[in-house]
Amino acid sequence: MTAPNTSRRTFLKGLGAGALTLVAVSAQITPVQASAGDTDEPWGVLIDLTRCTGCESCVLACKQANDRPQPKVAADRLSSEAYCALELQPVIAADGGLAQQAIKRQCMHCLHPACVSACTVAALRKRPDGPVVYDASKCIGCRYCQYACPFGVPTYEWNNALGLIHKCDMCADRIDAGEPPACAAACPNGALRFGKRSALLAQAHAQIQTNPGRYVDHVFGEFEAGGTSMLYLSAVPFAQLGFPVLGDTPVPEHAESIMQSTPIIALGMAALATSLHLITRRHHELVAANAAARSDA
Repeated sequence: MTAPNTSRRTFLKGLGAGALTLVAVSAQITPVQASAGDTDEPWGVLIDLTRCTGCESCVLACKQANDRPQPKVAADRLSSEAYCALELQPVIAADGGLAQQAIKRQCMHCLHPACVSACTVAALRKRPDGPVVYDASKCIGCRYCQYACPFGVPTYEWNNALGLIHKCDMCADRIDAGEPPACAAACPNGALRFGKRSALLAQAHAQIQTNPGRYVDHVFGEFEAGGTSMLYLSAVPFAQLGFPVLGDTPVPEHAESIMQSTPIIALGMAALATSLHLITRRHHELVAANAAARSDA
């Protein structure tokens, strides 16, 4: 069923009315150019946290590409003014001391996005080539996408009475123009690599196999929540970096399962309530009858 094409204005009116090996592997990776007509498999970005120095180039490039305010200090969390953020997470270094790991945060562009399933007006849409894009003209500000997202990505304009949702769209317009996302293009250390998701996964696993001391044996995003277009490599377990622990099942399938079982549960509760009502009424009738019999005696 196609979601109603309800504009925000129409809705509001209606509402108002009512290492060396790593270097060798990396050297074999040629720059990838996006192609607007190449939609047979999704694009993605491989984020190698061992290469991230926290230089903030990706955050500033994202702000420029999306016409967001440019503060003196890069954002450390997602907001309506920052679609990409650089979070610093304390970790135990190899020498046993305390260190900080820079972590790039943005929309994960799930293969089966919960936000798209939750949106009742089709303001969010999953493109066949990977990006989850947003149409502000359709958004009614219900924030269902915020509640649905397992990664806590969509943000809301709390300072605006008619606020909208904001999120990264993987620079879909740049991809259409044959260019990589602004963040990937700006990274000076090779920590962000743009390409086809399958190729990035192959690269990631090759790096893990050839550098077992550098990486944990886990590509975050390969299977989590059904898979994502944003993939991560790390030297420490992802749970230590604040990444959510998720199963392989797409989040929308959980929601659909709950929604499908809701009528059964509701009917069961109704039947139980009816039974309790009949039992209670019968009990009161028996009590009244016994009381009447005693008074007649």
